[in-house]
Parts: sequence; C-alpha cells; structure tokens
Amino acid sequence: MIPRRPKQPLPAALTFLLVLAVTLRPSLSSDALATTSPPAPPSPPSKPERGDYNVTNNGTACLMARMGLQLNITYLSRSQGKAVQEIINIHPNLTKHSGSCEAETASLKLTEDNTNLTFIFSLNSTTNKYHLIGLELSAKLSDMAQPLSVSNTSLDYLQGNLGYSYMCQQELTLNVGQNFSLNTFQLQVQPFGVSGDQFGSAEDCELDEDEMLIPIIVGAALAGLVLIVLFAYLIGRKRSHAGYQTI
Repeated sequence: MIPRRPKQPLPAALTFLLVLAVTLRPSLSSDALATTSPPAPPSPPSKPERGDYNVTNNGTACLMARMGLQLNITYLSRSQGKAVQEIINIHPNLTKHSGSCEAETASLKLTEDNTNLTFIFSLNSTTNKYHLIGLELSAKLSDMAQPLSVSNTSLDYLQGNLGYSYMCQQELTLNVGQNFSLNTFQLQVQPFGVSGDQFGSAEDCELDEDEMLIPIIVGAALAGLVLIVLFAYLIGRKRSHAGYQTI
C-alpha cells in the first residue's frame, strides 16, 4: 500500500496573488465595459413653449405670429470631431424680436443669445396670396467648430390669403437646407392685412384638416353600419311575418 502524502499548503506569495486577482477582476471588467460602451444619445427636448411675436408700424401691428419653434441643426462638434445633430427649443421669454413691413414683403427676426432666426414673407399683389419665401439662420454654439449659417429664399411654405391668418396646430417641419430644418407647433401667423391688432379668420393647414376629417369619416362609417344592421333586421322581420301568414 502506497502511503498518501499530505497536501502541501500553497506558498504565501501565490495565495496573495490569487486573492488579488479575484479582487481586481470585477473592477477591471467594469472598467473595460465603461470604456467600450458608447455614450447614450441625448434625449430630445420637450415641446417648445408658444410665444407671441408681433411687428409694429407706427404703433400698429402689421405682422403677427404666435408659435412654438424648434431648431433641428447639424454641425461639426469641436469636442467629438464629427458632425452631430441637435434639436434646440426657442424660448420666448429669452428671445428678442424685430422686423419690418413693406407693401409686398415682411420680415420677422428672432434673437436668442448667439442664435438669429429670420422669417421672410412675400405677397403677390395680383392674386392677394402670401407665403413664407425665406428662412435664414445664424448660430454659434460653444461646441461648434465654426458658426452655422443657412439661408434659403426660394421656399413656398405657410400659404394664405390677404386678410386671413394661416393656422396649423399640428407639428410642421419646414426643410430649409441640408444642415437646418425648423419645427413649428401651434402656429398662427399673419404677415399682411392685419386689422385692429387682431388675427384675421384662420385658414387651416392640410394637417389640421386631415385631423378634423378622421372623426367625420369614422362617424359616417358607424352611421352606415347602423343603417345596414337596421335594414337587415327589418328585412328579416318582414320575411318572418310573411312565413307566419302562409302557415
């Protein structure tokens, strides 16, 4: 019979290394995950606050606008070294506004910190119809590698008739350029023919008209379904009555 050798204890140095490895492993793993996980994308801002922006001429309003505004911009980030997209709300209480009114053109300029946004409207005196013909943006944020400047004066948005206001309660996206689009919320604007410092009768946008049309369609469909069921019931009842008379 071969004698069994007693187990030799591990050297103290080896035991210390094993304990150290087990202790450090969770922290090393978490550090590795922390360095390899991509940063979480920023959450989009909440719905912008609605503001009133009026342009006056000799103390009387000649352009009226009430809307919530949101800038959707793309720029080269100084910290990240790449193009990033950011959505920025315009804050009415921090925004200064100015503008001008002419016979066939009107403008509204909004300024908040280092951001300037200008609306340009045009009126066709022959058809008495107006529209938003231009949007201009200049912005300088702290993380921008260079200032952003976008201008487009060949737009055809917010079309209305002279003396009437243009209204769109739904969110509108006005594409201006590759690096800039403007989101509007609960918009009502009248750049020409303002009377008595009040908006004229509103002409609704197509999105609002579609929103109002859906309940009408659903109601008409339900009414039609009720009529079909009632008609089928009356026919069935008439046939049953005729059968009783034959018997």
